[in-house]
Amino acid sequence: MERARTFAEILAGPGVVRGLLGPREVPRIWDRHLLNCAVVAEAVPPDAALVDIGSGAGLPGLVLAIVRPDVRVTLLEPLLRRTTFLSECVEALRLDNVEVLRGRAEELARKRVFDVATARAVAPLDRLLAWSMPLLREGGELLAMKGERAAEEIEAAKSQVKSSGARSVELVTVGRGRVDPPATLVRVVAGRSPVAGGRRRRKR
Repeated sequence: MERARTFAEILAGPGVVRGLLGPREVPRIWDRHLLNCAVVAEAVPPDAALVDIGSGAGLPGLVLAIVRPDVRVTLLEPLLRRTTFLSECVEALRLDNVEVLRGRAEELARKRVFDVATARAVAPLDRLLAWSMPLLREGGELLAMKGERAAEEIEAAKSQVKSSGARSVELVTVGRGRVDPPATLVRVVAGRSPVAGGRRRRKR
């Protein structure tokens, strides 16, 4: 709780001043942001290696690192001013399970492999699939935080789901009885990469 309070103070102060959070969000930092992100931990397996794509102000990545010290979190963010902010947060919160990496998901593809990828308010599902699937091991999961239109996004991304090699896609609700409203996730389980699968077939 001490780390969570400190992070809330950072978001409400430097986070607003430096444009990572809107001033109108300050009264809602706990319910709309911190608690809403914390319940995502229900869907993260133990001891996972997690990449937070487009981490921004550290939501949900930093929150998950606070509530789940067993999880190794990589905050992936392309903008320098945001990675600077994230690095300062990691130092202030004394988190030893977090690394901050400046870059784009496309640049990291197939160089690093993770068990879980998270994203919040980054992009539509079709783009998230293209970015996240190459970062996940077979059986790894994308946990995309989505709102009321999550089902519509799944429908719109049907072709991308198939071409990305995803094994399955479903809506998951987390935080029932803990946050109101509960948080909605789109969970996509990664299958074997179509590229990797093709290479294996040619070798035979």
